[in-house]
Order: sequence, then C-alpha cells, then structure tokens
Amino acid sequence: MKCKIFRDWLLLIQLIGLSFLSQAQNSSPLTWLKSGHAFVQQEDGNIVQFTLPGREKQVLLAKEKLIPAGQTAPLIIRSFSFSPDEQKILLFTNTRKVWRLHTRGDYWVYNLATQTLEQIGKNQPAASLMFAQFSPDNNQVAYVSQNNIYTENLNTKTTKQLTADGTRQLINGTFDWAYEEEFFCRNGFRWSPDSKKIAYWQIDANQVKDYLMINFTDSVYSQVKPVEYPVAGEAPSPYKIGVVDITNAKTTWMLLPGDPRQHYVPRLEWTANPNEIIVQQLNRKQNESRLFVCQASTGQVTPIYQEKDAAWIDVLALWDPKYANGGWDWLKKGQEFLWASEKDGWRHLYRVSRDGKKETLVTRGNYDVMEMVKIAEPEGMVYFMASPENATQAYLYRTRLDGKGKAERLSPATQPGTHKYYLSPNAKFARHQFSNYYTPNTTEWVSLPDHKPLDKTSVVADALAKADKAKTNLEFFKIKTSEGVEMDAWMAKPTHLDKTKKYPVVFYVYTEPWGQEVKDEYGIGNNHLYKGKMADDGYVYMAIDNRGTPVPKGRDWRKSVYRKIGLVNIKDQALAAQEVLKMPFIDTSRVAVWGWSGGGSATLNLLFQYPQIYKTGISVAAVGNQLTYDNIYQERYMGLPQENKEDFVNGSPITYAKNLRGNLLYIHGTGDDNVHYNNAEQLINELIKYNKQFQVMPYPNRTHSISEGEGTHEHLSTLYTNYLKQHCPPGGR
Repeated sequence: MKCKIFRDWLLLIQLIGLSFLSQAQNSSPLTWLKSGHAFVQQEDGNIVQFTLPGREKQVLLAKEKLIPAGQTAPLIIRSFSFSPDEQKILLFTNTRKVWRLHTRGDYWVYNLATQTLEQIGKNQPAASLMFAQFSPDNNQVAYVSQNNIYTENLNTKTTKQLTADGTRQLINGTFDWAYEEEFFCRNGFRWSPDSKKIAYWQIDANQVKDYLMINFTDSVYSQVKPVEYPVAGEAPSPYKIGVVDITNAKTTWMLLPGDPRQHYVPRLEWTANPNEIIVQQLNRKQNESRLFVCQASTGQVTPIYQEKDAAWIDVLALWDPKYANGGWDWLKKGQEFLWASEKDGWRHLYRVSRDGKKETLVTRGNYDVMEMVKIAEPEGMVYFMASPENATQAYLYRTRLDGKGKAERLSPATQPGTHKYYLSPNAKFARHQFSNYYTPNTTEWVSLPDHKPLDKTSVVADALAKADKAKTNLEFFKIKTSEGVEMDAWMAKPTHLDKTKKYPVVFYVYTEPWGQEVKDEYGIGNNHLYKGKMADDGYVYMAIDNRGTPVPKGRDWRKSVYRKIGLVNIKDQALAAQEVLKMPFIDTSRVAVWGWSGGGSATLNLLFQYPQIYKTGISVAAVGNQLTYDNIYQERYMGLPQENKEDFVNGSPITYAKNLRGNLLYIHGTGDDNVHYNNAEQLINELIKYNKQFQVMPYPNRTHSISEGEGTHEHLSTLYTNYLKQHCPPGGR
C-alpha cells in the first residue's frame, strides 16, 4: 500500500534525476577513489577526476575515447564503476528500465593502461546485460543476461555460461517483482574474495500466479503483459542459494533449513573466507530473523544469530544503503560485523562476533540511527545520521566502534535542518548538502571531523545568513490529539492571510510505514500537482506524520500500526484534523485531503471513515483492498490473511465505501504493476452498489507514477487543480 520511496510523481522524478536511480551498482552521486583524496564523476560526457582538498580537475577518460570501432559518436554513459585496482572502468550504456530502475543494458570496459575499449557480452542480445561487475582479481566480469549468469575473462576474451536453466519465471542472479520491490533486491550474485566462485540467488516464480496487465493502447488488439505477483495470503516464490565454481560451472546448493515457500533470504554476502557465505533468512511473517554461515563447497550451514520482534523486523536498505546492491559491514578482517536492531526500543548498531556469541552495543542513547554513513575502522569510528531532538531533521554524528563513547554531533549547531553527506573512504572529506524549509538546497565540501569548509567561507552558512525565515508562509508545529498523541506537522498559510476570514484547508497524506512527509527541508510545502501557487490562491496546505510513519521516534512509534494499518494511522490523522479545524481561520466546510499510493488509500479511508470532517478527496493509485497488494509488504505489517483476515478487511477503504458523503476524484493508471488497476474496479463496483456518485480518471497504460505518455502530467495537473477548485474553492470568506 505504497510506492515506497517513489510514493508520488514528484518524488519519482526527483529521484530519477539522482545517480543512485540511474546507476545499477553505485548508490552515491559521485565515485570515490580508494585513496580518499579524490573522486570521479561524469561531466559533459567525460569522466573527470577531482583531487581534494583543492578539487583540482583532470579528465580521466575523455568522451572521444569512448567511440566504438566503426561508429562516429561516443557512448552515452549512464553509470560507471572501477575495477578493484582502479585500472579499468566498466561503463553502463544503452539502458532499459526493469520495473523501477534502468538495470538492463550494454556494458563496455575501458582499460586505462592500454587505452582500449571493448564490449562485454557482445554475443548476447542488445541491452540484455544486468549488474555486470569486476572480479576481485580485476581479470573477469560477471553479469546476468536473460536470467542466466555469465563470466567473461578480460585476458583470454572467453565467455563462460554458469547457469543454463533461466527463464522468465526461473530467475538466476536477479529477482522477481516482489523481492525487487520490497527488499530492494536487484543484483542477485556475489563474487568470492578469491575470484573463483560466485554465490547467487535462484528465485522460482513458476508457482506464483501472474497478474495480467492489459495494454489497450499500442495496437488494435489488446496485449497481455504477465507479472509474477504474489498477493497477501499467497506463498512467496521459493528461493535457492547456490555457489557456482567458475572453472566447471557446477553449482552447490546451500542447505538452509525451513520451507523456502515460507521464508525469505533478503541478504547474502561472502565472509572474509573464500569458502564461506553469510545469509539472512526471514520467516514469512518477517518477525524472526536468523543469520547462517554456509560452507560454499558442501552447502552445510551453521546458525549464528537470531532475533525476534512482536511486530516485524526491518531488513531494508534505508539505514545502510550498501545493502541495496550487496555488502556486509565487516570489522577486524571478518571477525566481527555491524548489525542494526530495534530490540532495545531504538534502531541501534551492534558489533557482533563472527560466530554470533559476542555482541556489543555501539550507538548508545534514546535515539534512532537514521542511516549508517561510513565505517572508519582505522580511527575506530562509525559515522551515522540521527536527530535525537527533532524528528523532522537529520544531522551527522559519530561514535566509537567499541561502544565506549558517546555520540558526537558533527553537523554545526548553527545549521538547523536536514543534512546529507557523502564521505570519502578515509572519512577525511565529505560533500555536504543542506536545506531547511526556508533555506534553498546548498552544497559545499567540508573536512572532517572538524566540519570546516574547504573553501574560504561556508556556502551553507552564507545561504542561512541570506535566508529570511520571516518571509516564508510555512511553519512547523506539533499537534496533540484528544487521545494524547503528539505529532509533527507543517502548514503553509495563504500568502495574504486575513485572520478575520476563514480559508479552506487541504491535507496532504501518506500515513504508512514508507512515508515521512514532515521534513524540515526546502520545498516541503509545495504541491507538485497544483497548477499555480496554493498560498497565492488562498489555501491552507498541510501535512501531519501520524504513528506508524518511519520517523526517528523509536520502535514503538513506528510499529504501533502492526495489524492496524487503515485504523490507527487514519484515526490519528482524523483526530489531528479536528484540532486543526479549531483554528479560527480554518473553514470547516471546505476541508480536502489528497495522497498518492498509500496516501491515496489514506485519502479514501479518511473520506469514508470520517465523512463529517473531510468533504473532498483526491485519491491517486490507491490500494482499495489490502488483499490485492503484494505479500512481502502487506504481510510484514498486517500478518497473514489465513490467521487474521479481519484486520485486512477492517483496514481496507473498500469496506467503508458505503459511507461516502463528500466529493471523490479517483485516479489510477491501468498499467500500474505496483498497485494494480483491479483496485480501482473493485472500489468502483462498491461505490456503484451504494449509489455513491464520484468522478474517476483512468490513465491508459500508465504505471504507478502516471508519468508516461505525451501530455500526461499536464493533463493530470489540470484535472487535479480544476477538481479541487470546483469542490473546495480557494480564498478567504
């Protein structure tokens, strides 16, 4: 019931502009060299190196050298990565989108020493290669093509096929739709440290039912596009974890316990031992996690670490971005690793021995680790993001890896707001990004840990000095409901507010475990679908983060919605709205709510469950029936329908559709592979059943972002704005 980090159209477009969406393997907008004193990025088609602290610039690879033989134009590079010895560059080109990201295309290797350019997998179909990566010894490249794994020797120019049984539904080295969407699992294979073996996932989606999406627009006959999609209550695709020998292409399967149709393996990596891998296994409810060390040569496994939670265990990539593309946070040359857990009520980092028998709490205190930024083992430090006092902000901290220190804030106290850092490998330099709700996005380079700008003056400090907080119409505040729940909120007031008049209020909602909307960052109060400026037209626009949203307020806050999505989050929003409606300048007869994906579901629930409060709703790409959404997400937060189906029913908007009294505009893309269009038709059927009048807009063959096709955004924005103005007119009265 979400679009996750893509939960609305604007966020999708913003993220597509960032490198980590366009790159298959690199989560940073720049590539650091191992020295820690230089980074590399693309610039005008060239690959350019910058050396710190002065940022001296040199072209490392000119685009003129990227012209393949027989062609006249250089390759257009979407992303690149270095070999471990930094003498070769792997170039990703001619890319295609696979569900969310561009993870399929062509790969080329440029050798800096010989200045030669060669294509990898040239005998494979065009734009069919996925997740190509250098071997640790620099001599090979492995990749997936058409759900099989291959290696190519860069010295002998020979290719070896390591798996041969891959099909659309028997998937080697990558994942099915649900694993990719909910666990961020995309790259499904890992080189061994000695470059002699590859560990990989095999996902068997043959036993999972297909959802049939129908394309009515591209030919006179409809075309069917099947997507393997296990809904809540359906068993997941069974997995197998294999280790294949590069020499003979023989796979040894790991003997993990339990029914693979009732478990998941979201993480896998090699230990420091080239004959061992470590995996994380979750039970289907995702409230029990076990770590196993597996012997690559025999498949024998040893359990080393176990954790349980009364609700669910987060295993996602939000707090440690490396896990999206593989990685394990090893310490002491593989004798220990860092692990995150909420078992003491906060998301903290723990230092765990290789055998799981010894554990040390590293981050101490009543705060959540929002993101692990860098492990600086030589100096005995871990850098992370946190915000103990204000859940709408984010700051850089560090603490000792031995767990004996206190968290030290490095972000200046004079810079309140939201910070983001890209640290060098040696943690001596960082690209620092900053904004708050009245200061535009600003970037500078700083040294660490002193946080001094590399330029003569701080660009961020200058931007803050120039920003005029008094000129913004946006304010942050807290709302306490009649039940004593205190929530963060922001409100954008009309530009020419006359407190003797009353104005309409529009609530922007998401409300689920994948959406924090109240963030102290620039542009937070903008409505990307509204044509014009809401404040100038005389709207009050606001958002509230209820219980269950992923804010750094501790485990109990986030997991209070377990088996109660559609109830607890909705009640919190409604009771908060009642407090807002007490404000003297709010018109209680003009109250609107809107949201996308999980926010679209919340919009429906608010409009149906609390019709006395909300008079107009605009719902986009909503889950109307929780039983239609994928099992990994829905069962994580709601349990199994076989055991507590009533919770799914009680939280679904369709259950309350008969209560509609106000104005509803429902919008959905018919080609939505995430929240399927059957949600729209089921909801429409229910509204018809009770003679509820409403407006619906299907967007033909558009996906969850409703961004494809000429004129789509302009049409959607016009539709949204006209409907809001018609049914919730702007201006003071």
